[in-house]
Amino acid sequence: MKPVQVLTKADPASLAVFDAIIDVRSPGEFALDHLPGAINLPVLDDAQRAEVGTIYVQESRLRANRIGAAHVARNIAHHLETALADRPESFQPLVYCWRGGQRSNAMATILARVGWRTTVLDGGYRTYRRAVQTRLYDEPCALDLILLDGDTGSAKTAILHALARRGVQILDLEGLARHRGSLFGATAEPQPDQKRFESQLLAALDGLDPARPVIVEAESSKIGNRVVPPGLWDAMRRAPRIEVAAPLAERARYLVEAYGDIAAQGEALLAILERLPVPIAQRRLNAWRQMVADGAFTDLAEALMAAHYDPAYARGRRKSEQATLATIALERLDPAAIEDAADRITDTILARSSVVGLS
Repeated sequence: MKPVQVLTKADPASLAVFDAIIDVRSPGEFALDHLPGAINLPVLDDAQRAEVGTIYVQESRLRANRIGAAHVARNIAHHLETALADRPESFQPLVYCWRGGQRSNAMATILARVGWRTTVLDGGYRTYRRAVQTRLYDEPCALDLILLDGDTGSAKTAILHALARRGVQILDLEGLARHRGSLFGATAEPQPDQKRFESQLLAALDGLDPARPVIVEAESSKIGNRVVPPGLWDAMRRAPRIEVAAPLAERARYLVEAYGDIAAQGEALLAILERLPVPIAQRRLNAWRQMVADGAFTDLAEALMAAHYDPAYARGRRKSEQATLATIALERLDPAAIEDAADRITDTILARSSVVGLS
């Protein structure tokens, strides 16, 4: 039997040396958050974990340990016969649980007995979580960020993705948060837990080249219910901007097209109108309700932007001291215009990089 090794840190370089990172926590724990690239091979599933915990508290520690050990033995046997059945002799896994205790050590002991060079993460998931918090909350963001700004409905997300197709580095915060960034921005897919959002965000940040600029859409400090960590948020507040400008009517048309799923849910749309974070005159609110009833969603989008969103964006820009690198004026927001905007922004980035390189 090979001795079980111990890893004391969970930075990308330390994790990269393993052939597999095995999370032995329950599927529910794994779904909330896990190490990048980890696979879930639970030694106790959610129901078994609850059963053992209840017996431990209400009946007997000995009985809980006996039943838990039986579950663990069966589950590890299953993993050896399925997910781990084809692993070679040279296989080197890293195993972790919540705090590097009984669950991970049980799996690691068996894997080491098989003959694999097995390592346990000291402190388990909590060690990794502390590393994430340190990186995102205590350390400054060293990336060269450029904000992609513009009023609501100016196709910023579509332009961001077009920039990525051109090889420009982007950070898609709305994609990571699974939210389109306003009261109307919820998608059919639920948002990840804050911890999961932060893990995916840190993995995305680690995949970027700090020597090249990174385009990120201008956001508030919250995207739906997910909070942008302070290190990144501070860097975004200081970053220069490229602004996209388009006529109100065209933005309204584009917004209805992009948010068609919301427009199709009349009751949900009415509830969102009630939650707008500004005082609204009853007569105006009644007019908006009538637009929903009539299916006049383009008129509603135009009215909402004129009365609430555009003034809010304008106030934010007046308070900002960030430099504007370029304004990309678009008359239309069709696919051709979006591609043209991406070309012009790419040219702006290249020109800026040349100037920075010469200075």
